[in-house]
Amino acid sequence: MKILKVKDNTTYITSRFSCNKCIVSNILNKSLSQLDAEELFIYPESIKIVEDLTRDQMILQEFNGKYRTGNVMGFIGHGKERLIIQSRFCNDNEDYFLSYLLESVLNIPNIVSLDADTSSDKRLLDFLLFIFPKYLGSAIRKGLYKQYIYKQYNDMKIKGKIDIPRHLIRNIPFIGRIAYSQRLFSYDNTLIELIRHTIEFIKSKSYGSIILSDIKEEVNLIVNATQPYRACDRQKIIEQNKKNIIRHAYFREYSALQRLCILILKSEKHDIGGGIQNSYGILFDGAWLWEEYINILLNSHFYHPKNKSKSGAQQLFSDGRGLIYPDFISKSTAPRSIVDAKYKPIDNIRGRDYLQVLAYMYRFDAYKGYYIYPESNEQVPEILKLNSGSTYEDNVIAHNDISVIKLGLKIPNKAINYIDFKRRMHESELILQNIIFNYAAQSDAAVINDVSFQVRKGECVELDKIIKRVNLNLKR
Repeated sequence: MKILKVKDNTTYITSRFSCNKCIVSNILNKSLSQLDAEELFIYPESIKIVEDLTRDQMILQEFNGKYRTGNVMGFIGHGKERLIIQSRFCNDNEDYFLSYLLESVLNIPNIVSLDADTSSDKRLLDFLLFIFPKYLGSAIRKGLYKQYIYKQYNDMKIKGKIDIPRHLIRNIPFIGRIAYSQRLFSYDNTLIELIRHTIEFIKSKSYGSIILSDIKEEVNLIVNATQPYRACDRQKIIEQNKKNIIRHAYFREYSALQRLCILILKSEKHDIGGGIQNSYGILFDGAWLWEEYINILLNSHFYHPKNKSKSGAQQLFSDGRGLIYPDFISKSTAPRSIVDAKYKPIDNIRGRDYLQVLAYMYRFDAYKGYYIYPESNEQVPEILKLNSGSTYEDNVIAHNDISVIKLGLKIPNKAINYIDFKRRMHESELILQNIIFNYAAQSDAAVINDVSFQVRKGECVELDKIIKRVNLNLKR
C-alpha cells in the first residue's frame, strides 16, 4: 500500500508524489467541478456547480514546477495508492482541527479519522454514513421523489395493458387470471428503494441509531413509501440506479443523495474503486467548512448570505442587477460591519480580496471590514486603514474611521488530546467573539485605533491581553 500524507495550502516538490502517479494524473490541475468520477464524493455537492470556482478549489495544482494543494481536505484512493490531505494545522498525525470542523458543522463525531485504518478504507465508509442525514434531509425538503414506474399484475382486475406473452406462460390452461401491466406515478420507485436499502444498512451498524436520530421523520417517510421492501433485492436496486442517474436540475439534491447511497452500498460489498480508471474517496471543501463554522460563531449578530446555495442575495443596483453575497453582514447598523471568512494564510489575503470587501463596505455603508482566518501562531490583528487622496496630487492620507482588519482565530497546536483541543478552541472562539461583537456594537470608529492594536514591530501580544485592553477601553 502506497500511502502519502500532505497538508492543505502547502507547496511540495513534485518528486514527493512519485509513488502516487495514478491519483495525481486524475486530479492535477482539475477544479472540483471537473471531477465527475462516480466514486469520488465531494462535500458539499453544491460547490461543483458554482460558476466562479477559484484555484483554491482545486485539489492539486502545478505551479512553478511544484505541486500546491488547495483548500480541499480528505481521502483519495486508486488501486493500491492512497492520498490523505490533512489540514495544515494537523499535529503529530492527529488532525484535530478537521475533526473539530466536521463535528461543529456536520455533527460528525471524532470517531472517524482520516489517519486510522486507511488500508481497509473503513474510515471512508464512516464519513459517508455520517453525512447521509444531511443529504437525506436536504432532498426530502423538495418533497418525496415520485416517478413513473411499470408494475406487472396477474389477476382479474384488469387496469392496464394485457401482456399476452406473459399471460400464455402463466395462465394456460386458463384459471381465471389475466397478466397485464400498468404505468403508475408512484413514490415506490427505484430511487426511494435505494434510499430504503441504505437506511436499513445504516440501522445494522452499532452506531446507526445515532446517525439516524435527527432524521426520524424523513426515515419514516421512506419506510412508509417502500412497503414491498426486500433485502434480497439490494444488488438489483443498485444496478437499476446506476443505469438511471437522476439528472434533472430541480432534483439536484436527489441526484447527490443517489450517488451517496450507491457509494455507501458499494463500500459495504468492498466493490468500491474496482475499475482500473476509478479513483474513489471523499473530499471536504475547507473554505466552505470554515465559512459555516464562522457562521456558528457569529450568527447571533450577523446575517449570512450563501453564494453556493444562492440564498440571501443582495443587489448592487436599484434595478436588481449585480447580485452579491457578502459572507457576513452585521445586523447592527450603528455602525454596519462586513466580515469575510478566509480559509487561507494571512499573507495570501490580498489583491482581489481587498477589492471585494471594500466594495461590500461601500454598498452597505460599513466603516469596518474583517477577514477572519485560522492562525496557528500568536498573531496581532493587522489593521489596514483606507487611503483617500491621490499620489498625483500628493494628498494621500489615511481615513481614521474606515479600516479593514485581518483577525486570526488561534488554532491550538500543542493540545494533549482532542478534548484538550476542544477546550482551547472554545477559548479562542470567546476571544474572537468578544472582539467582533464589541466592535460591532460601537459607533465610535476610534475603538479600532485603540492602543490595544498598536504593537511595536517584533513585539508579540496574545489575543487575550488585547481583549482585556479593548474591554477596558469600552468601559471608559
